[in-house]
Amino acid sequence: MLDLGLFRRPAFLLSVSGALVTGLAVIGIMSYLATVMTLVLGLSPVVSALVLAIWSGLSFVAALQARRLPARLPAGRLLGAGLALSAAGEFAMLGLAPDAHWWRLVPGLVVSGVGSGLANAMLARLAVESVPADRASMGSGANNTARYVGASIGVAVVGAIATGSGDGPSALAHGTDVAMLVSAVVALAGAALAVAIRER
Repeated sequence: MLDLGLFRRPAFLLSVSGALVTGLAVIGIMSYLATVMTLVLGLSPVVSALVLAIWSGLSFVAALQARRLPARLPAGRLLGAGLALSAAGEFAMLGLAPDAHWWRLVPGLVVSGVGSGLANAMLARLAVESVPADRASMGSGANNTARYVGASIGVAVVGAIATGSGDGPSALAHGTDVAMLVSAVVALAGAALAVAIRER
């Protein structure tokens, strides 16, 4: 189902590793954030979802607008920039506390949303460009599989880290901060990897 010889192509390797990192470092923490806003900040599930929509909405818009970027810009560098922006947004959301207002998360959600959208657009571009034309569906399938595997592992790791500090809103806030920090570091490592693979 997957030609392992494709992994000798740097662009294909970048497509798959970038998708895996996106799932681990971005989707994992963002999937958990609405629950944290409900349990720590006391928001209703609907309001938590609306706050998280800042991130997902901007991610959608940024992905659509990424097509306007000049084609001469390397997809690997843009993927690295997207992951770096996602990490910066996650760093900006550190410091969650039970007495915090949801507005405190907005700057981080905005930056991370733009980064996530840019990264997703470049991953889609790489998935198709990194393989021969007759293998486009294989490239896309490998990219999506890596993203889903990364997201599954990311959600599990974030949940384990966030709930490992004990019970109560303060403990959950502290655990979420640790999970956010880990996610941001993984995203930064993914950004560096994207540049390194592209340079190779």
